[in-house]
Amino acid sequence: MADNGAMLTHVNAPATWQRVDCVSDVHLHAQDAATAAAWHAYLDAAPFDALFILGDLFEVWVGDDVLDADPALDPEIAFVQAAVGVLAGLARRRPVFVMHGNRDFLLGAGFAARTGVRLLADPARLTLGRRRWLLSHGDAWCTADHDYQAFRSQVRGAAWQAAFLAQPLSERLAQARALRARSQQHQAAQRQAGVEPVDVDGPTAAAALRAADADALIHGHTHRPGHDTLPGGAMRVVLSDWDARATPPRLQVVSLHPDGHWAVHPMAAAPTP
Repeated sequence: MADNGAMLTHVNAPATWQRVDCVSDVHLHAQDAATAAAWHAYLDAAPFDALFILGDLFEVWVGDDVLDADPALDPEIAFVQAAVGVLAGLARRRPVFVMHGNRDFLLGAGFAARTGVRLLADPARLTLGRRRWLLSHGDAWCTADHDYQAFRSQVRGAAWQAAFLAQPLSERLAQARALRARSQQHQAAQRQAGVEPVDVDGPTAAAALRAADADALIHGHTHRPGHDTLPGGAMRVVLSDWDARATPPRLQVVSLHPDGHWAVHPMAAAPTP
């Protein structure tokens, strides 16, 4: 495995990995107990040899210090700490890899150490049997969304992150809630206006695939599950988001196999506590 600092850029699967699951956009948060229950049931069953989480496992991540905060201070703190405990339990039984998304890009070394997961660069290459998969969250390739790309460039900068993390945890949580509310309002307005979400730019993704010497792409972010062909003929697989409250529930997993085949598995919604 190649390691660029703390971020893996290449994972070479051992022969023992016969099923590798990929998920993204689970968007765990305290106000959605149904999706969290389905997620935890899936992790408990662990029907895979390795798990790759390609961004936005959490709806928001305000800093690794949330792991050591008093859970009585805020329901979101207690929720996050419980979710991290479940993930750590899985990582003791199976290899787990986590990539930053556009919501949880502040996941850091403290999170990795507490859970036992390995953090992935974006993009990263997975060599599994006869295929070389390029793995990405996908948001960096949505180049037509100029406002988002400007925002992304700002919040991925070291100065912005240092200033944000210097604020008290309570203020960061309040800002995250306000940002979530604005995002939901914007998405609702876009849907009402019939505006389609911006997709990954095909030529940009194809160029990344060539640069990584990969022959297939899998990503999330766009919430447009399916598969198609990129310019140049390479296959693209797009992951679903997770929402147990949708009708029908959206709880998809994509499984990769060493013979090059892949399959979509819809998980069942679990009963909420």
